[in-house]
Amino acid sequence: MTCAQHLVIPFAHATSDGCTQTLRDLRLPHLSACMARWKAGPRVEGDDFGLSTPQERVLASIWGWAGVAGALPFAAQAAQADGIDTGDLAWGLMTPSHWHVGRDQITLLDPASLTLDADTSRGLLEAVRDLFESEGMVLAYGAPLRWYVAHETLAELPCASLDRVIGRNVDAWLPAGPRARLIRRLQNEVQMLLYQSPLNDAREAQGLLPVNSFWLSGCGSFQPAPTQPLVRVLDTLRAPALGQDWAAWTQAWQALDQGPLAELGDAADLTLTLCGERSSQSWLTPAASPWPRWVPAWRRPWRSPPLSLLLGTL
Repeated sequence: MTCAQHLVIPFAHATSDGCTQTLRDLRLPHLSACMARWKAGPRVEGDDFGLSTPQERVLASIWGWAGVAGALPFAAQAAQADGIDTGDLAWGLMTPSHWHVGRDQITLLDPASLTLDADTSRGLLEAVRDLFESEGMVLAYGAPLRWYVAHETLAELPCASLDRVIGRNVDAWLPAGPRARLIRRLQNEVQMLLYQSPLNDAREAQGLLPVNSFWLSGCGSFQPAPTQPLVRVLDTLRAPALGQDWAAWTQAWQALDQGPLAELGDAADLTLTLCGERSSQSWLTPAASPWPRWVPAWRRPWRSPPLSLLLGTL
């Protein structure tokens, strides 16, 4: 590797009993070897209720972004990547979603489960466009699960990351405060409008879930992301963690361990950051280690804590 790299692995741990039990038997030899050889770097503490996920906080720190939790401009960054001219406007990511109404709570289901195609997504966006444009907002289409909205009220509006809300009660995560009133009202109006949408009728006739709302996140004006260090986000743990599928999560971890982590070898000038649901921990390749790779960790004068303990604190 000829340039500085930063590998970020989200959902390395989750705060659930299923994950805790799975972790006891998880064996990741290449990751364990890295932790034993490398130097422990920065650790950023958090909790289960932060609006931004640990990986979002890590990325914002790497790129030097300004902004409080829940108001980091990931929407504007994604919009530019989708070819949208963000200009000086403040943008938010509107993720079309299905809110499941249960007996005691309303749960946001994983939008990926909607299998929403581009034509239907564009049609649904057009169906709600007047609601937003009548409020002076700008709407833009990026992808089936990426709609964008721009408005001055989004400049510093804290919103919970989508990954915080999937599978959970939306009431605990809805934006609050005077500047969020417009968004809350629009969510209600979108729900009523989409309830009558022929596009949703067609989806339900096919056995698909209707799109009945949206989730707003990543608000703020565009901020550039430096090209150095080269950041790679390995997010294959995300879907199984959000789906509480710990067998698949184990398989995804093992694939990372046998693939990207096994390929690190004698990498230099590299940082590895593991992110759980609360905190993140980094490890840095040492400038010069007195212990050759062939000397096993148990023969060195110190040993890394067990993998389950390291991951369990994230």
